Amino acid sequence: MINEKICKKVKLERLKKDYSQEELAFKSGLNRNTISKIETGQVSPTIQTLEKIAEALEIDFATLVDTSKITL
Repeated sequence: MINEKICKKVKLERLKKDYSQEELAFKSGLNRNTISKIETGQVSPTIQTLEKIAEALEIDFATLVDTSKITL
């Protein structure tokens, strides 16, 4: 369940920045398909991947993984 919340949070934070999946992929050095699979919960992101995403979104890692306000 926590994984699904983190995946949802990645998408919410991306949308807050008004980034497309392609933009986030480029900024994070990841593949767009990887971003899509993370956001849809098809894959579980590693800590290293989440760190890259947080940096690309210009937010703290803790902010990205704080799912206390995320509902499924």
